[in-house]
Amino acid sequence: MKDDPVTSDQTEKIRFEEAIADSVTSFLLALREIAREGNGSQAISLLLLEISQVLLAGARLGAQTDFTPREEFQPDVGPEADIDELRLRLAEMLEGVDAYTFVFDPYVPEVVQSRLSDDLASIAIDLENGLRHFRAGNVDEALWWWQFSYVNNWGNLAGAALNALITVVAHDRFDTDFDADAEQVEVADEMLGSAPTAQP
Repeated sequence: MKDDPVTSDQTEKIRFEEAIADSVTSFLLALREIAREGNGSQAISLLLLEISQVLLAGARLGAQTDFTPREEFQPDVGPEADIDELRLRLAEMLEGVDAYTFVFDPYVPEVVQSRLSDDLASIAIDLENGLRHFRAGNVDEALWWWQFSYVNNWGNLAGAALNALITVVAHDRFDTDFDADAEQVEVADEMLGSAPTAQP
């Protein structure tokens, strides 16, 4: 008995799943490499690029009908990855511009004090958790988790981090006035002064 032929809808679904997983994998690899290199002059431009790309994957997830996991409880795929070293490396590299503020919910405007290193590490945890499900063959669970955590956490954090990085770049490129102390402004200038242009 022959297997049922794969329909065009199924093919499209597989392509979507693989595209999201590829975007997540690429972001996690790039984030670890950026942290490992520890080059502050390159980090701002590279993080802008990587966060923008993974946010596109998040937007594609957010635009979909809610995914439904096969099981009520998440299958066990082992412990979370240890990202403490990643967080510390990012904090050291971004020291001068690490601390920032943002509004998590614009409809309940409360200013949140945060750090880029903490937020990037939190994003990595969310994405890595879904990736472990995907690699274990729990594709529906992975898509559900990526979509759920995008709407509830990492989408907001990535957007806030992106805005903070754009602000640093804007000040350097256009001498934009923004509310930061002189030391932070000087650090931003130094970090971006020798940064190469990131290639897509």
